[in-house]
Amino acid sequence: MDATRLTAVALGITGALAASPARSESASSRDAEIALLKQQLHMLEQKLDRLQKQTNANTQAAADANAKAAKANAKAADAKASSVTNANAAIPVKGPSASTGGILTMPNNRPTFCTADEQNCVGITSRVHWDVGGYDYRPNTAATVPQKLDSGQNVRRARIGVAGKFLSDWNFALIYDFGGSSDGFAGTAPGSLPGGGVSGIENAYLSYTGLKPFGGKMAIEGGIMDLPYTLDEATSSNDILFMERASAGVIATNIAAGDFRSAVGTRWYNDVFWAGGYITGPSTGAIHSASSLAPNGTSEQYGAVARIAGQIVNGKDYSLHLGGDAQWLIQPPRNLITGAQTVTLSDRPELRIDPTTLVSTGAIANASGAQVYSVEAAAMYGPLILQGEYFWFNVDRSANTGLPPVGAPSLKFQGGYAQAGYVLTGETHAYNPASASYSGIKPAHPFSLDGGGWGAWEIAGRVSTIDLNNQLGAATGIAGGRQTVYTAALNWYVNGNVRFMLDYLHGNVARQATPMSAADVGSKFDAVAMRTQFAF
Repeated sequence: MDATRLTAVALGITGALAASPARSESASSRDAEIALLKQQLHMLEQKLDRLQKQTNANTQAAADANAKAAKANAKAADAKASSVTNANAAIPVKGPSASTGGILTMPNNRPTFCTADEQNCVGITSRVHWDVGGYDYRPNTAATVPQKLDSGQNVRRARIGVAGKFLSDWNFALIYDFGGSSDGFAGTAPGSLPGGGVSGIENAYLSYTGLKPFGGKMAIEGGIMDLPYTLDEATSSNDILFMERASAGVIATNIAAGDFRSAVGTRWYNDVFWAGGYITGPSTGAIHSASSLAPNGTSEQYGAVARIAGQIVNGKDYSLHLGGDAQWLIQPPRNLITGAQTVTLSDRPELRIDPTTLVSTGAIANASGAQVYSVEAAAMYGPLILQGEYFWFNVDRSANTGLPPVGAPSLKFQGGYAQAGYVLTGETHAYNPASASYSGIKPAHPFSLDGGGWGAWEIAGRVSTIDLNNQLGAATGIAGGRQTVYTAALNWYVNGNVRFMLDYLHGNVARQATPMSAADVGSKFDAVAMRTQFAF
């Protein structure tokens, strides 16, 4: 009963006493009744007093709590303003100053240390691709070069480095590759085998991603990087269906793109569309001396690449990707000792156990520039993925070096590939908008003897061709050879970090001795290779 109701009762009792008519009872009876009523009224007044005191106490407590909360909010606001002011006085920052503490996370099992606000992170990254395989190589004639290929093993990639971000928008990476098919040859040293590669800095770049125009995401970046030029190159080597990319794409990216490449440029993308362009320079390991004699000093090359691509149709379990690419070698490297200015197009037989090339234009003299134009298409439907690209090459030979041939016409080459993959366990290749390519498989049930999972299993097939013959029958022509390779693959994705690959290749190289001679110096080969891969 609240205080208002108690007051009404007391007033009612008092009124009843005042209005009571005289009765015929005895005086003692009336006195007793009056005493009882007075006693009840006194008890009600005491109860009313206690309730009033309790109400006052509750009201005061609520007022004190509100005052304390207001004081705390004011203090927090003052502290926040002071923190922002102090931070701005030191350096411009996007958000509040970072906490001195940190957290350790393991995204995809990659050890990553971040500040408490996760605006600053650095993680260790690594990948190892170890290949073992053998060739059944059959030269067509005794004049064929080479006469044999070496079977064995090769650490194709052995990378380790760090990657992370500063203040959320500044991304960086520094990665060194200890692998490659150099087999002890330095590539540029006298006596080096054609195709010999060297280890080196694979990534050393800085990228700013704070701008987000037109509702998309934008990256402005420069340094040594793996350029997302062509669909196959934009796909991580951890995620490609085969141990090696098709020769036509490899030859294209080696001109003025690919990984280990110095570049500066920008890319913009959203969930549907991707566009990017870069100015490129030499790859790591290129000669920087203008006076060296062993090997000869050379000027640095520069070029440019551009790509437009996107998934024009997409849904939960399907997508269709289309794109186009362009590449320009604006200034080829020039030998500063001999004056020669050359370009070489070549590749190994889509396997790197032996570093020897089977198709090669040799050094094309008086090269003043080169252009490559290509188209790309891919589709994903559930566990099925289809992909293909085609390339057109043009090499201009108008450089004024004073060396023959003088005034030779431009050279034209072409090649491409088509491939398909099917995941037997039902997983799909997800689309990656940041690179406009398809990512690898994440097993729904990773392999485990305890849990009973068997990982993900995938089969794939590819046919590729590259034709490096042009103007045969002319003294200024090129007889680089025409290579066709058929590849079948079985991939076992043990978990999100480990994969085993088994490839079988059957290839044919049609090649004549010189542009003026039809003598057969071609070859055929079969090869089987297995890759052990882990990455994080």
